[in-house]
Amino acid sequence: MQCPTCQNTDSRVLESRSADSGKSVRRRRECLNCSFRFTTYERVESMPVSVMKKDGSRELFDKQKLFTGISRACEKTNFSSEAIINFVDGIESQIVQDSNKDIKSSQIGELILKNLRKENEVAYIRYASVYRKFNGVKDFISTLESLKGSSKNQLASIS
Repeated sequence: MQCPTCQNTDSRVLESRSADSGKSVRRRRECLNCSFRFTTYERVESMPVSVMKKDGSRELFDKQKLFTGISRACEKTNFSSEAIINFVDGIESQIVQDSNKDIKSSQIGELILKNLRKENEVAYIRYASVYRKFNGVKDFISTLESLKGSSKNQLASIS
């Protein structure tokens, strides 16, 4: 690692610890030439994921775009900002694990819906209305009834 002050490449590690919830390693280093102390971070480099759009075009996966869509669906619900960030991190992890560098935008949408359904029913309905392009009240009612039906099935399996 190159020293930021003298550019020497010889340094020793004074301390290492896990950072960023185990996603990186923080190292405190000392230059062997000028004794300057500095901090470095090591992270696993993830392969970029390409999203295949419905029109056949491709674009790089954009976590911010995911965050924006989910944040809109969660407005004025009991979903905190921290919970949204954790939710988006979880979705991103699933995308990176499940995809082989390419994923269809429809797979991302369904993954979000599947997970939102478990977390917050209001956010689920809001996201579904945009993602599935609801045309009217009938679309809302059928989605609400399927949500209501799955809730009854869950209650019956618990009893």
